[in-house]
Amino acid sequence: MKKILIVEDEPNIRELVLYNLKTNGYEGIGAEDGIMGITKVHLEKPDLILLDIMLPEKNGYDICRELREEGNNTPIIMITAKTEEVDKVLGLEFGADDYISKPFGIRELMARIKAVLRRYNVTSASGEEETVISVRDLNINVERHEVKVGQKEIDLTLKEFELLKCLMENRGHVFTRDQLLNSVWGIDYAGETRTVDVHIRHLRQKLSSGGKEDEYIETIRGKGYKAK
Repeated sequence: MKKILIVEDEPNIRELVLYNLKTNGYEGIGAEDGIMGITKVHLEKPDLILLDIMLPEKNGYDICRELREEGNNTPIIMITAKTEEVDKVLGLEFGADDYISKPFGIRELMARIKAVLRRYNVTSASGEEETVISVRDLNINVERHEVKVGQKEIDLTLKEFELLKCLMENRGHVFTRDQLLNSVWGIDYAGETRTVDVHIRHLRQKLSSGGKEDEYIETIRGKGYKAK
């Protein structure tokens, strides 16, 4: 049974989601403010976090950023009453894997939860041959969702992993930022591609060896990015 934490200060929404999580076969855990949310992430170690943006004590952006900075890669779906594109972009830049806007339907929420968990839990439990993408010292185990540079294991968020996999599977191909948004996020921000640059920067920092942050991903000026 997958454990899902919802951090939401509106009791009616929180209880409705918790009820539907239970009826859909999940173990639901609730938190009513940002501080309690962070505490329950550390204590309960959920498989997925539903995170409201506007929270007492600590907002959703800060929680998301704090978790990613400490190396916690639990998938996060941001819940927001805001409709501005910039708010959705900010959530993704801070490391969220998806977002859903209020008011939302329970069916849509459950579908997003299933989709994110399905993408995140790519493990090889059948004993079948595993797919490994190797580029010099970089090794990506697709089924195990593992990335290593040499013998060092690299902790990536779901979107960082999918972005790296997309580039390395198509090594040498130049992707525009819009193409990467569509391929990895499945979304189009009508020209707002800043989130791609942020994720590329994070990837370079994590993969860098000997201070070479562009060792695996090259910027093609005026076009986009490609794997070297």
